[in-house]
Amino acid sequence: MEPQLVEVKDFVSFTLAIITLFIGKGIISQYEVLRKYSIPEPVVGGFFCAIIVGVLYYAFGLQIEFNLEVRDILLLYFFAGIGLKADFATLIKGGKPLLILLFLSSTFIILQNVMGVSVASLFGLDPKAGLMSGSISLIGGVGTAMAWTPTFVEELGITNASELGIASNTLGLIAACVIGGPIAAYLMKRHKVKPNQDDELDIGASHQENSKSIKVDYFGVLRAWLWLNVTLIIGYFIDLGLQGAGLKLPMFVACLLAGIIIGNVGRAILNRNQDRDQTYIEEASRGLSLIQDICLGMFLTMALMSLKIWELEGSFAYISVVMTLQVILSVVFTIFVVFRMMGKDYEAAVICSGFGGVTLGSTATAIVNMTAVSQQYGAAHRAFIIVPLVCGFFIDIINAMIINMFVSF
Repeated sequence: MEPQLVEVKDFVSFTLAIITLFIGKGIISQYEVLRKYSIPEPVVGGFFCAIIVGVLYYAFGLQIEFNLEVRDILLLYFFAGIGLKADFATLIKGGKPLLILLFLSSTFIILQNVMGVSVASLFGLDPKAGLMSGSISLIGGVGTAMAWTPTFVEELGITNASELGIASNTLGLIAACVIGGPIAAYLMKRHKVKPNQDDELDIGASHQENSKSIKVDYFGVLRAWLWLNVTLIIGYFIDLGLQGAGLKLPMFVACLLAGIIIGNVGRAILNRNQDRDQTYIEEASRGLSLIQDICLGMFLTMALMSLKIWELEGSFAYISVVMTLQVILSVVFTIFVVFRMMGKDYEAAVICSGFGGVTLGSTATAIVNMTAVSQQYGAAHRAFIIVPLVCGFFIDIINAMIINMFVSF
């Protein structure tokens, strides 16, 4: 019997996402163990909703489809804010770590694809089918998986490529949301890493901070909103320029670049009048943090509440084995390689929580993991510049090149 399709309109979907995020925040506030291991609030709420949707599907034959068009806009706002708050001095300081993380990410893409190809071969599948359970659907995300599906189906004859990609991405996203915080907590305890005393977080507020004490000026939020919209407009034109140059990258990359340019030029102009303009910058910065926190939380909540658990049924044995091994590979590589190469300090621990997120989920998942860790242990300003640049910009280009290499072989 075919399930009955129930479409939820965009306004109702958005409202349900807000309720779901509140549920996640409520659960996190009640359980110390969740805060201890920096489990993100949107993850708890999103899983809660996904489980209910799964129960409705299996028990009552109802397939819930959420209209989530606004979700992608929220991601653009978030990365535009990251760019606006980034300064060139921090970028310059992050030069060497950025190159190291880029090298480590490139190495991991190769390992991830080797793992996928090897397990597919063991299960008697076309080895190239394993790429759909490798960097295509994990580091690349569902968008990359859908983009490569026609090639795998029409040119390589792998008819279930779409199902393999979606199932791998679904399990990867779940794992990515869960492992980041515990990885950071383990590294800090194992290596006696001291938390950062800086409470001026890049996104959100710390768990110890009383929300009533956070002062957000009305005009600060309005100014931040204005500059975010301007950044998105400039980002749109940058994206057109990149496409004209033959570079097809996610739209949020263009918004990140636009934010970096606008933010640094704006601060250079305003810093000429230190007193009044410094207040302007601080108010806008608090507004940005507030908007970013909301946008990121809502984005991941909406991404998780739309998970279709029933899509994991096809090739269940293969998907279970390959994703278990992919998660183990990610954790081991992050703990024993990334942490050591990135300096074995607090910033490295936060970067590791993000690396564990992006290798199995997405750049947004990485930032959510890092935000949860910083809310627990303190700010990590350099990590919030390095990870988005590497994972949101360079890694997409390198991933495409490596995938092409594996397909041609």
